[in-house]
Amino acid sequence: MDNTLLEKPKEIIVKNGKPVGVILSMDTYEEILERLEDIADLKTLKAMRKTSMKFRKFDNFLQDYKSV
Repeated sequence: MDNTLLEKPKEIIVKNGKPVGVILSMDTYEEILERLEDIADLKTLKAMRKTSMKFRKFDNFLQDYKSV
């Protein structure tokens, strides 16, 4: 695991005495995006596992795919 998420923000943006935003390094920003994508993928996989799965031959899939 990369430690970029453990870094403190370089700049905190304050409005009316309250923090409203931060400036992050690109590495930290990209790691946050990757983790959010991983979470979304896991939620999708969990939902897929709750439904019954149907399998078909790969050739049939290709036929259907080509007709689209």
